[in-house]
Amino acid sequence: MAVSAVKLRILYTMKILLEKSSETHPLTAADIARLLGNYDLSADRKTVYSDIETLREFHLDVLQAKGTGGGYYIGEREFELPELKLLVDAVQASKFISRRKTEELIKKLEHLTNEYDARMLQRNVFIYNRPKTGNETIFYNVDQIHTAILENRQIAYQYGEWTIRKELVPRKNGAEYVVSPWALTWDDENYYLIAYDEAADGIRHYRVDKMRHARVTEKERTGREKFQDFDLAEFAKKTFGMYGGHDAEVTLLCRNEIAGVILDRFGTDIMLIPAEEGHFRVHILVAVSPQFFGWLTGIGTGIRITGPKAVKEEYRKYLKGILEGYSDEKRA
Repeated sequence: MAVSAVKLRILYTMKILLEKSSETHPLTAADIARLLGNYDLSADRKTVYSDIETLREFHLDVLQAKGTGGGYYIGEREFELPELKLLVDAVQASKFISRRKTEELIKKLEHLTNEYDARMLQRNVFIYNRPKTGNETIFYNVDQIHTAILENRQIAYQYGEWTIRKELVPRKNGAEYVVSPWALTWDDENYYLIAYDEAADGIRHYRVDKMRHARVTEKERTGREKFQDFDLAEFAKKTFGMYGGHDAEVTLLCRNEIAGVILDRFGTDIMLIPAEEGHFRVHILVAVSPQFFGWLTGIGTGIRITGPKAVKEEYRKYLKGILEGYSDEKRA
């Protein structure tokens, strides 16, 4: 047998074991020899044993089940089935990944395990009846952003907003945004670019799925000093839904039963200070915005702003505006 055929036989033996064997579906040497015939390759059992030893020397984890119904199978894989299920769930839950791309990615994930576990993955696949973007340029945008960060370059792009006709139209009459990208983050089911805007001299965030015609420029990034002590986790915690707002140190009086809500939102490193019976106080830095007020309103009477006075007044105006929209004289 030619040397090239020997190499092919070993490679196809590895392929067969990876795709068609599992602990519950081991392959005998005779099984492997038969399956090699699908690739116009021949082998006897002794040859299969030898090739398996070669694969073990290559550090492929080929295990053997003894006794009746025994055979060879792959033990440890790059991804275990629970890990693949986790990845499938993440892909399905991601709003920014289109339905078509979701199906493509799940098919690729199935190739990372054997055909039996792949069927289990497929049985667990549900393309949720939830919003899925139709914009697949996000993958190109992410690639351009990573390239710009790696090469220390600024990026340019058009930035869109949705109209009542469900059309994404460019802001600023199609003028380009030029910023220095420093990070990508995932928040509230969306991908965001965290960048330095030199014109505004500040850190800004942009929805990646709303970017169009992204390109890497020849300009070097600026704003490095702004990111020297930048904490992305803290930025995400204080910025509700990645909407803007002015930063403020806010004191909240909360009922004890919503301690978990506070810790989930702001992290376990904050201090919960016991207050009057059944309550605690917490001091937090937040971006004061309608989204922050909406979060407070959703919790209801279990939480109250106690300071500063200016933020309390902003919240009163926010609630008053909502109530005015439901006044009798404004009913249709």
